[in-house]
Amino acid sequence: MGKVTGFMEYALLKEGSEAPQTRTKHHKEFVMHLSDGDAKLQGARCMDCGIPFCNNGCPVNNIIPDWNDMVYRGTYREALDTLHSTNNFPEFTGRICPAPCEAACTLGINDDPVGIKSIEHFIIDKGWENGWVTPQPSIVKTGKRVAVVGSGPAGMAAAQQLARVGHSVTVFEKSDRVGGLLRYGIPDFKMEKSHIDRRVEQMEAEGVIFRTSVLVGKDFPANVNNWAKETIAPEQLQKDFDAVIIAGGAEQPRDLPVPGRELKGVHFAMDFLPQQNKVNAGDKIKGQLLATDKHVVVIGGGDTGSDCVGTSNRHGATSVAQFELMPQPPEAENKPMVWPYWPTKLRTSSSHKEGCERDWAVATKRLEGKGGKVEKLIAVRVEWKDGKMQEVPDSEFEMKADLVLLAMGFVSPVAQVLEAFGVDKDARGNAKATTDGEGCYKTNADKVFAAGDMRRGQSLVVWAIREGRQCARAVDEYLMGSSVLPR
Repeated sequence: MGKVTGFMEYALLKEGSEAPQTRTKHHKEFVMHLSDGDAKLQGARCMDCGIPFCNNGCPVNNIIPDWNDMVYRGTYREALDTLHSTNNFPEFTGRICPAPCEAACTLGINDDPVGIKSIEHFIIDKGWENGWVTPQPSIVKTGKRVAVVGSGPAGMAAAQQLARVGHSVTVFEKSDRVGGLLRYGIPDFKMEKSHIDRRVEQMEAEGVIFRTSVLVGKDFPANVNNWAKETIAPEQLQKDFDAVIIAGGAEQPRDLPVPGRELKGVHFAMDFLPQQNKVNAGDKIKGQLLATDKHVVVIGGGDTGSDCVGTSNRHGATSVAQFELMPQPPEAENKPMVWPYWPTKLRTSSSHKEGCERDWAVATKRLEGKGGKVEKLIAVRVEWKDGKMQEVPDSEFEMKADLVLLAMGFVSPVAQVLEAFGVDKDARGNAKATTDGEGCYKTNADKVFAAGDMRRGQSLVVWAIREGRQCARAVDEYLMGSSVLPR
């Protein structure tokens, strides 16, 4: 414990950021990591609890009190090594993880929690700045070959872990660049893609082979982004490799079955967001979906909807509104009731602060327009009674809408991938595989394992990294009989 009375002496200091009026003029990151002095004070706030609930709140079980203390003492290299021992890509989580660790912080019971996410962000940026993040190739090669389908955080984590214990790993990605939903689902203003690129360089130096624009399977649905130029049959992977990990994202979006859905100007969020990321990367998109000078309505109150808000503001939308079907949550949680678990409370993102009209308990009734193009949205207010949603009488209203973005979450991974491998599905349409005991992460299909969204459904990047790491250990045990990889 760095300073015994630190939690009483120092207040939570949040990371600085560029002002909304200027950051909406570009698509770059606008949050700055802490200075050395500010990071030291944040580290001093950690109480080094006897039972560190933050560790349990973190899906990858980051050893948080340890690296908080190391930052306080200025031993940054040691802090980086400790952080990397549980998390392959802290530059991802330090930027886009919602920080369930902070919700579990003991100090948060009656005060602001320790700024754990900002300290993590500081440590990894310090590591890159000083050249401490280097390839760790395995000296010994096992002769075993592993295929990883999907290059998002789960696939990348699994691939890196397996390469570091000597397996030959090839990652197959249907998109034209590595990163999965990190690449094309997260706006650059939240996480610039250079962070992915330098990890790819590190992993290639460790022996990982990346094959992009390669689709495993066939007959992909039209509403899922697919830039593949080559197709490989699952049977071929099972023949050529000793193990296969399917680690794609949950990309099957939830649709809105209302009259007028077919009108032009109504799109899934994942039709809209990836195009801007491709443009930022230097690609030319013919007929790019733009919110410029449009009245935008985003349906769905989660992170994807927030990303649509931020991107629309950067396009120069005339107005942006975001609707959520559920009631407005309380501004502050009842901590004695929910701590140390993730609380339900009102969350206002940086995109909301840039300009957005938000409304809750709203259901879309229909979409109307002229000449086949959407012009307005007709909605109604709803309330929940006896566990059922009911329309509020005489509450129907309309709103201008030149662009309607559907961001209501994802129902499952793409079924065609699982069906192509012959993998059994659970009740939610995910790959059926356990996470503990013998044969964890193993599906019913020969040699085939599943991790991340493919197994658990739509989730957080930190859960994807955890599952990728754990799945890698399971594959290593399957191939070698035992494993030195962490659980």
